[in-house]
Amino acid sequence: FPPAVFPLSCVVQNYAWGKVGLESEVAKLVASGDPLVQIQPDQPYAELWMGTHPRGDALIRDNRIPQKTLGQWIADNPACLGAKVKDAFQGHLPFLFKVLSVDTALSVQAHPNKELAAKLHAQFPEHYPDANHKPEMAIALTCFEGLCGFRPVEEIVSFLQNVPELRALIGEVAAEQLERSGSDDPRGVSAALRVCFTRLMKSEKKFFVDQLNMLVKRISQEAAEGKDTSGSNGDLLLRLHSQYPGDIGCFTIYFLNLVRLEAGEAMFLGANEPHAYLHGDCVEIMACSDNTVRAGLTPKFIDVLTLCEMLNYTPAPSSSKIFPAAQSQLDPYVYLYDPPVPDFAILRIEIPASIKLYLISAMDSASILLVIQGTAVGTSTAAASEMSLHRGSVLFISANESISLHLSSPDGMLLFRACCLL
Repeated sequence: FPPAVFPLSCVVQNYAWGKVGLESEVAKLVASGDPLVQIQPDQPYAELWMGTHPRGDALIRDNRIPQKTLGQWIADNPACLGAKVKDAFQGHLPFLFKVLSVDTALSVQAHPNKELAAKLHAQFPEHYPDANHKPEMAIALTCFEGLCGFRPVEEIVSFLQNVPELRALIGEVAAEQLERSGSDDPRGVSAALRVCFTRLMKSEKKFFVDQLNMLVKRISQEAAEGKDTSGSNGDLLLRLHSQYPGDIGCFTIYFLNLVRLEAGEAMFLGANEPHAYLHGDCVEIMACSDNTVRAGLTPKFIDVLTLCEMLNYTPAPSSSKIFPAAQSQLDPYVYLYDPPVPDFAILRIEIPASIKLYLISAMDSASILLVIQGTAVGTSTAAASEMSLHRGSVLFISANESISLHLSSPDGMLLFRACCLL
C-alpha cells in the first residue's frame, strides 16, 4: 500500500520584492527544512509554494514513491483528496499554500470573481492564464502590513482636503461629489468613490508624476522641519515613493486602508477587494489561479480599466479587514480560519511545551502541514517510516489519515495546516 503521508520539498520563488538572504522567513524555513540548501545572502527569497501549481509543483521526499511531484501523485491517487473534495474540484488540490516574506510593496491589485475570470481568460489569455477566481487569506507570522479595501469616506475626504496634489488629480467636481455623498445613501457613496478612484488611476502620466514629485518634495521638507505629516500619510508615501518612484500606486494610500496584523492575525481578500501587501512575513492560502488585475506599484502589465470597473467600492474601517480565528470546540490547541469560500481553510496548531504526545487528527480532506517552530517525531499508519519534523518541514497528509507527534522541543510547537472544508 503506497505511503499516504509523506514529506515535501517545496519550490522557492525569488521575486524582486522578497526579503534577501536570511532576513527572509522563507529562506530561514527552507534552510532549517533542508540543511543542504545554500542560502545566497544577496538573493531575494519571496515565496515558498506548497502545492501542485504547474510553476511550483512540490517534490516528494520519499524514495519509495515512484511519482516525483505531488501533482503527479494526486493525479494517480485522486482518492487521497477525500471524496467530497475530489468531486467538487475535479480531482485537483483546490488550494495553493504559501509563505511570503515581503520587503518592498507588491502591486496594487485585485482578483476577479469566477464570472469575470472566465471572461478575462477568454479575451486576454496571455494576461489572465486561467478561468478560476482567486480569493486569498494571509495570516501574519511577524508584524505584517498591507493596504486592503476602501477607507471610510471621512478619511478619504480628509486626505482630499489636506493633500492638494491628490485633489488636483481627481478634480474639483469628483472631489466635491464625494464630500457631499451622505452615509444614508451607500450606493451614492460607492458611485462617488468609483469616480474619484477611476479619475486618479486614469490621470495622465506626466500630470501625476509632476503632482507626485510636488507632494514628495513638500512632505520631505515638512518632515525635515519636524512637522507632523500624518495628515498627508507622509511616512508611508515617502516609503512607497522610494520603492516605486513616479508610480501612480503611491496615491492609493489615500483611498485604501492600512492594515497592520500581529502574528496570528489574518486578513481575507475576497473577489474584487483592492489590496497590496507592503511588508512582513505571512502564510498565505489561495484558490489555484494566477489571475491578478494590477494597477500600480509594479513594473508588470497593468489593466487600469478592468481594475476600476471590477472593484468593490464599499468603504469600511481597517479593523473590519482583520479576519477572526475561532478556537476549535474539539481541540483547545487548534484555531480555525474558515473564510466564506469553499476552496480552502487553515488551522493554526499551537502545542504547549507541557504536551509530549499530540494527534494531528484525520479529516475528510487532503491537507498540507507546515512546521514553523518546534521539533517532533511523527508516526502514522499511512507513512512508510517515522518522520522527523522540525522548523521548515512540510508534510502532505491524505484525507482520513492522522499523525501522532512525539514532541521533543522545550518550547512547544507552532504548525499551520492547509485544507479544504466542504
